[in-house]
Amino acid sequence: MIEKLSQAGITSDMAYAAGAASIGLSILAWSASKAKEDAGTDRADRWGMFIGEWAPTFFALGVALRLEETRR
Repeated sequence: MIEKLSQAGITSDMAYAAGAASIGLSILAWSASKAKEDAGTDRADRWGMFIGEWAPTFFALGVALRLEETRR
């Protein structure tokens, strides 16, 4: 899978950027949900955690892609 991503032009820097962006998006989703919805902090926390869980996946993909890049 990592080799296919690398062949498709996905670089480790892109994966790292996606991880960093997901952290920012998590904060943005949490604050927007808290401000706009009447459901309270519970729903805002769920939105923030849902998007925040993407970051480790993107960072792990970045590491795997970096290893693939140095292997070539």
